[in-house]
Amino acid sequence: MHHTTVAWARLGAIFTVALLIEPSSTAQTPAKVNITWDKVVRVSKATPTLQVVVNPPLRRGSTIHDRVFQALRELGCDYVRYVPWLPYPKLGVAELDPPKDGKTSWDFSLIDPLTIDFLEATQGHSVILNFSTIPQWMFKTEKPVPYPVDADQVMWDYEQGTELRDPSMKEVADYYARLVGWYTQGGFTDEYGQRHDSGHHYNVAYWEVLNEVDFEHNMTPEFYTRLYDAIVEAIHRVDPKIKFVALALAAPSKNPKFFEYFLNPKNHKPGVPLDMISYHFYASPASDENPGVWQYTFFEQADHFLDVVRYIEAVRQRLAPDMQTDADELGAILPDDNILLRAPIPESYWNLCAAMYAYLYTQLANLGIEVTGESQLVGYPTQFPSVSMVDWNTGRPNARSWALKLLRDNFGPGDKLVETQVALPAVYAQGFLTRDGKHKILLINKRSRPVVVSIPSAAGARVDFVDQTTGLNPPETVKLPGEELGLDGFAVAVVGLPK
Repeated sequence: MHHTTVAWARLGAIFTVALLIEPSSTAQTPAKVNITWDKVVRVSKATPTLQVVVNPPLRRGSTIHDRVFQALRELGCDYVRYVPWLPYPKLGVAELDPPKDGKTSWDFSLIDPLTIDFLEATQGHSVILNFSTIPQWMFKTEKPVPYPVDADQVMWDYEQGTELRDPSMKEVADYYARLVGWYTQGGFTDEYGQRHDSGHHYNVAYWEVLNEVDFEHNMTPEFYTRLYDAIVEAIHRVDPKIKFVALALAAPSKNPKFFEYFLNPKNHKPGVPLDMISYHFYASPASDENPGVWQYTFFEQADHFLDVVRYIEAVRQRLAPDMQTDADELGAILPDDNILLRAPIPESYWNLCAAMYAYLYTQLANLGIEVTGESQLVGYPTQFPSVSMVDWNTGRPNARSWALKLLRDNFGPGDKLVETQVALPAVYAQGFLTRDGKHKILLINKRSRPVVVSIPSAAGARVDFVDQTTGLNPPETVKLPGEELGLDGFAVAVVGLPK
């Protein structure tokens, strides 16, 4: 492993970059980073954040529970997305059986501990709740779909059917209105007029209406738009302050009609708010790719996604210019991610993902996107381990978490992005005039090999960085003795220029 990301500075200013780069690299000329500080190209609206997907390691009593929620609290992000999801019906569906003979099955005993721990860990910050799984009995199927007795037992085929048993959609809408009432209004009245008290009065800034609707239940744009309107109207009767996030598309490049149809106000009921849309991106290599090739695949796919965003933005600006955008699942998924016996994930993978997320954050900021959500807090073997932002054995944040914190601590809405160029394709650079008047530069090494850059007037600058030498530890900080800076493979570094 190379130790060139400003590691030389730890040994003192008497050393030069070349002394700590292997001989094959010593001949390289430092790539100059050119920044025109008085040429603003965009005022950023972008907030870096993450999503939390419900799974058993987040439950109380888990060996990593306390450490993981501590990490979430310490990140201090806004717009944190919380998703109780389909594989664990008992952890995400509050009414698992249909009302019958004057009785209902409403039960929050397993859901509440997870949700309350999340809401407490994000106190003081905006959240986006998405109870993405509609109770299965609300859909027409040939026979009832059973669910596991064990809350921790995974069930990938819980969601079945495409047609609601109530064509008016009121049954689904009322279900979500009661969920909102449980967490924001202290409780709700059920289908038979029975009051259920929760005592919860949380402030929920946003409610996202379902998840990956282009996959889950194979919804059409027309069906989803009707359902969105019904759910939003019902929730607003309970809590008129809540704003809404829509679509959460899994494959935005393959579903252009969703944008053309949903974003057109003419296709909605009068008065239904259109606040924000969302969609997802995961880089994924071919199963026969060598890990050494992943770096090229990930950034090429990221650039393709950014092109898709440009097209979506053109549609949004034409049809719904006041709507905001949340790219609320950004990450990577390795092939065969959910099989039990698989090759270990290389340590460098986490840094590659961290570098790609930092790259996407900055590029999306340049495109005017408001929220960029890294996915996801906890993954583990058989449950998308390659998306995890923590070590699933210890709960310690990995490089993906630390890179997010680096961005969160240094950048945000109101920063001015200025014209920045660097004569090295392997390096991405972006200059920021921050809201508090500081000059900062985000540097990302998109390759596994070390590189050297030269930054005019950087002598004495503070450098905070995450790279392969920092591992599970927080970003390191050094003072730059000169204008040249070594970046280890997949490094993410923030340079704060001296005044």
